[in-house]
This record gives sequence, structure tokens and C-alpha cells, in this order.
Amino acid sequence: MQDNQKPIVSSSADFQREIAELLIECLNLDVTADQIIPDAPLYDKGLGLDSIDVLEVALVVSKRYGLQLRADSTDNQHIFSSLRSLADYIATERTL
Repeated sequence: MQDNQKPIVSSSADFQREIAELLIECLNLDVTADQIIPDAPLYDKGLGLDSIDVLEVALVVSKRYGLQLRADSTDNQHIFSSLRSLADYIATERTL
């Protein structure tokens, strides 16, 4: 029996695309989900996000997936290092 397990997303690629679309919608980015490379940095030369962008994403992710992302967490640098790491974190920690 598989009690207390989170719903399984059809694939990590599909979930990464879902998170990419969330980033685009939340930040009004002028890119498509296919243009966001899963392992490219979200900061600087990658997607070009700044700390304010990350705060906005954290709020939307918290509401949509029922998890808490704290501004003072030492894990944030890793969590927000790439689309893949953000999607992986959400997939394992989500409550909704």
C-alpha cells in the first residue's frame, strides 16, 4: 500500500516544463519554456534572475505547491541554481 505518498508527476521533464511555465508567467519573461535549459543557471548569464525575482518565484511556489521557501535558508543557492534543481526540490517537498 502506498499511503502518505505524494502524487507522481508523469515525468521529471514534464514537471520541469510546468515549473518553467510558472517562472515565465510569474516574472513575465520573454522566453518560452523550451528556451529555459534545465541545468542552466537561473541567475546571471542563465535566465538572468535577481534576488527580487527569486522572492516572487518563492511566493508563487509556496502558494501553488504548499511548501515553505524561506528567504534565510542556506539551501536557497542550491534550490534556485537551475530549473532542474528547483523542480526537483518542489517535487520532493510539495504538499499540494
